[in-house]
Amino acid sequence: MMLVAYMDRVDISVAGKAIMADLHITKTAFGFVLSAFTVGYALLQFPGGWLADRFGSKPLLVAALLIWSLFTGLTGMAASFAILIAIRVVFGIGEGIENGAQFKLIGDHFEPQERSRANGIFLSALAVGPLLATPLAVWLLAAVGWRVMFWCFAGLGLIVSGLLFALLPSSSGGPAVERSNLRDLRAALKNAPTWMSISAYLLFNISFWGFIGWIPTYLQEQRHVSLHDLGFVGSLPFAFGFVGLLTIGQLGTGLFASRRSLLVGLCYLLSAVFFFVALKGSSVVVCVGGLSAGAFFLLGAFGPFWGSILDLAPAGSRGAFSGVVNFGGQVGGFLGQIAIGGLADKMKNFDGAILLMVIALVLGAVCMFGLGLRPQTTRGQVA
Repeated sequence: MMLVAYMDRVDISVAGKAIMADLHITKTAFGFVLSAFTVGYALLQFPGGWLADRFGSKPLLVAALLIWSLFTGLTGMAASFAILIAIRVVFGIGEGIENGAQFKLIGDHFEPQERSRANGIFLSALAVGPLLATPLAVWLLAAVGWRVMFWCFAGLGLIVSGLLFALLPSSSGGPAVERSNLRDLRAALKNAPTWMSISAYLLFNISFWGFIGWIPTYLQEQRHVSLHDLGFVGSLPFAFGFVGLLTIGQLGTGLFASRRSLLVGLCYLLSAVFFFVALKGSSVVVCVGGLSAGAFFLLGAFGPFWGSILDLAPAGSRGAFSGVVNFGGQVGGFLGQIAIGGLADKMKNFDGAILLMVIALVLGAVCMFGLGLRPQTTRGQVA
């Protein structure tokens, strides 16, 4: 499911240059197109998580995949900027329904000490999706155009929705299922560590969505990578991100199990360093090397981050709590993608945009280091 989700999020980035040319829109306008997804996605974070807590994860996940696959296909039918915006908002709503449900599923079926590794494996799709989607989208773009490309990706989603319906457990089950308790949820949301986590995730998402949404265009326009070569060059950072997700997810379960927040802060900081190397690199090789190393730590931080969030969450409200944290993150994604497009238009290059991503990661690291220095217990209670 997540593999399809991230293939569907990245395909529009690969097609960005073609879409801008076909619909006659600027980079600033395309920034609004990319951020339109995060509007729908953010709005459904808490409702989707609450519904998963109430009715279980399976129906939410199947419905979500059907909705976003339909609107992935409709993206290929957009005839204007306004229609494209509307389609991407509803596409985001479809994906927003599933987020809290998927983390609830992990929280319900895995003990606390196992969750970082489980999240690292599950979220490896964040890297594998773009890794597969980039060359596939490049090939489809050249062979059939960007409109038919979206129809092809939509068909894949419909197939996977059938697999989810057939194979996903119907009940939550697992070791730590409790009834939803809004009182516990409200108490958890009053904790300072919760808001430090939300702040860190907001800042992280400025960089993450900038990376997902703009790097293919950056490589084509500023580093002069051809469409033919983009399939390989553009997917290479995601290969490193895949290794990072598995490696750092394991560290969050083992060596850093009691200090996951410090591990996440270190990942953010190292990612910022390597993105700065990519910015200043004099050649495509150095640039892609910096982006790849940065992606290793950027994506690798997901496993321990969400492991720490599930530790903070009340057991009966994991879906809703995860939704609230992710809502904060998508505010960063929304603002970041607009800011990056605007900076690229104004400066006529992506230097300011990448510098914004670097600064956001450094500030996010500060938040996580502050969180990591506080003693924590699980189930939404902080010592």
